[in-house]
Amino acid sequence: MNYETARKLLVSQTTTNEENPDALLMRMKQGKPPVPGQITSILLALKVVFEALKDASNLDRELAFALYQLGVKAPQIFVAGRKVGIDWPPLLKEDLLRISLATECIFSGVWQTPQIGGLGGH
Repeated sequence: MNYETARKLLVSQTTTNEENPDALLMRMKQGKPPVPGQITSILLALKVVFEALKDASNLDRELAFALYQLGVKAPQIFVAGRKVGIDWPPLLKEDLLRISLATECIFSGVWQTPQIGGLGGH
């Protein structure tokens, strides 16, 4: 996966409209789990974007907003869904933590390995 493909994938995962019904945020807002392979693709894209931008002094607004939505909004949707009784897949919480950490790494320019914890109770 190259940078442009990775960037497009990340932006598309946060596009919540009828043209993109399988976007991660769209599915989560509807109380649906990610499609198979979706989280893996997002994590790979985040790593590619990190590698491409680790020495960059700025990010474009569209990408920055997509990173924010993946790193902050997706976990918020997860917690809100849990509060109303959505039974999310068992590993989604940890996957969202990995996504959040990867987005943070892109902003900081330093890659970190996830330490699992946080994101609301069980």
